[in-house]
Amino acid sequence: MKPEPHTGFWRGRGKSFACALRGIAVLLRTQTNARIHLLATVLVVAAGFAFRISRGEWVPLAFAIGIVWIAEAVNTAIEALADRITRENDDAIRHAKDVAAGAVLLAAITAAIIGLLILGPHAWAFVRRGF
Repeated sequence: MKPEPHTGFWRGRGKSFACALRGIAVLLRTQTNARIHLLATVLVVAAGFAFRISRGEWVPLAFAIGIVWIAEAVNTAIEALADRITRENDDAIRHAKDVAAGAVLLAAITAAIIGLLILGPHAWAFVRRGF
């Protein structure tokens, strides 16, 4: 790893932040599943506000959303690096990509369960009241 040039602490942080934002843009631009996660995030956050969930309910919901995004980003990075190494069939690379994709699936399932446990009772109460 190369040492950072002496551009100043804040300028360096700004450049790091710009790189991170560029990475998020690449993620959203190139990954269909990331756009699906974005839609799910918007719907869950909207439901949270609509149901006026408590701060205590927001914490696990926000954590679950974040874990899915982190898993998707890491999976995308692993896939990009693996594809850069070779596009030929390679069992080790296939296994790494499969495990990374599996991590996203596990995160998404966990997030869905958390979302149902938190938002489900609010949605059920809403339906029982007659909208």
